[in-house]
Amino acid sequence: MHFSVSFRILGILLMLFSSIQLVPLTLALMEKDGSAAGFVSAICITFFSGLLMWFPLRNASHELRIRDGFLITSMFWTVLGLFGALPFALADTLDLTPVSAIFESLSGLTATGATVIVGLDTLPHSILIYRQLLQWLGGIGIIVVAVAILPMLGVGGMQLYRAETPGPSKDSKLTPRITETAKALFSVYLLLTIACAIAYYAVGMSAFDAIAHSFSTVSLAGFSTHDESLGFFKSDAVLIVASVFMFISSINFGLHFMAWRRGSVASYRKDSETRFYTAAVLACMLITIYCLIIWDIHGHKDSILHGVFQVLSIITTTGFSTGNLSVWPIALPIMAIFFSCMGGCVGSTTGGIKAMRVMLIYKQGLRELKQLVHPQAVIPLKVGGRRVEATVVSAVWSFFAVYTSSYIILLLMLMLTGMDFITAFSSVAAALNNLGIGIAGVANGFSDISETAKGIMCFAMLLGRLEIFTLLVLFTPAFWRT
Repeated sequence: MHFSVSFRILGILLMLFSSIQLVPLTLALMEKDGSAAGFVSAICITFFSGLLMWFPLRNASHELRIRDGFLITSMFWTVLGLFGALPFALADTLDLTPVSAIFESLSGLTATGATVIVGLDTLPHSILIYRQLLQWLGGIGIIVVAVAILPMLGVGGMQLYRAETPGPSKDSKLTPRITETAKALFSVYLLLTIACAIAYYAVGMSAFDAIAHSFSTVSLAGFSTHDESLGFFKSDAVLIVASVFMFISSINFGLHFMAWRRGSVASYRKDSETRFYTAAVLACMLITIYCLIIWDIHGHKDSILHGVFQVLSIITTTGFSTGNLSVWPIALPIMAIFFSCMGGCVGSTTGGIKAMRVMLIYKQGLRELKQLVHPQAVIPLKVGGRRVEATVVSAVWSFFAVYTSSYIILLLMLMLTGMDFITAFSSVAAALNNLGIGIAGVANGFSDISETAKGIMCFAMLLGRLEIFTLLVLFTPAFWRT
């Protein structure tokens, strides 16, 4: 493992990351909101830390191997999450502890969207846009890692059907083709963000709110510039725009690129994961809408509108809300939280275990039932007309087992901090699935939970965003053996 190259890359990332903070700094200076000093300090600390890390190793040149990829990927979110907390910790307009500042930063970069800040409506625009930028940058980082890096490390979901995607093939080292893939994905990501911002503006949002919420919608992170989230706008059109772009962003961005390049939507129709995911979303929507109408929670129109919006918000792990969730029977949000464990498609900005893995588990279950009836039959497991190797199925089951075990352990740890079961259950989902919203004791945010609980959730957010194995492998002795 080449630590010199890994730290050189990390130093470059930190220096680049410091330049991102120039945007909120400029806004702070223009509006004279009192937060400029905090951003200047954060930029200096971040830039010079990166410079000190990069300069001694600037001439290091080794080809990156699998273990280097694991280390860099994990350090990307961990270290940037720590340095990203500096503007929150140094801002005079906020009163956050170091743990709370790290929580907010990691929540943004991992596209989780859980917040410990209250009074968003009165915060300076510079702080608000910084929060949105964190999740937007984290979102594109998630896509590039999921499509271009994790398949080569053997831990992502994309290798399940990499022949259908524009990403590079699995190899023992990171290849230059990652740059091409990253550029293509960023183009799609940027175009979707611009389209979303224009749509929000067209339905009545201010220019600032439209841009800010386009960042959080396309990244499926869910930060808002208002305490009431999208409920602040009291607009059906806003909820419709959000629903459309949340669904689009939960589909594999590799497919978006293929559809764009070919000028055809055939890629979506042919993709088995997209069809399975769409069917699952529709099923959850129909059940929710039916229950809302039968139990007379809303009128028919509002039941459809809020049922579609809130289900998409939770399943896609975005975490927007309108406030209506509090009056729903608790069975409905819990059902949606279970669906959020699936999340969206691989190669998207969603959290969860991804629809491809759930689909494989479902197909494997059906195959086992058929095998019981016909013990001597040879029944191959196929996805999209292609046979799935037994090693892939085994890897999916291993991932599911580790995910479930992690969920249970984190649940017990949060309950040991004093949380009740429902609050702890939804908090783990909010962090591990990068969902961002909870029910019961955390329905109005996470500002009131203990510092210990926030620390546990920070680890859970990283664990979920890095698809568990990428982070856990760093804790194995075999990883560090030469």
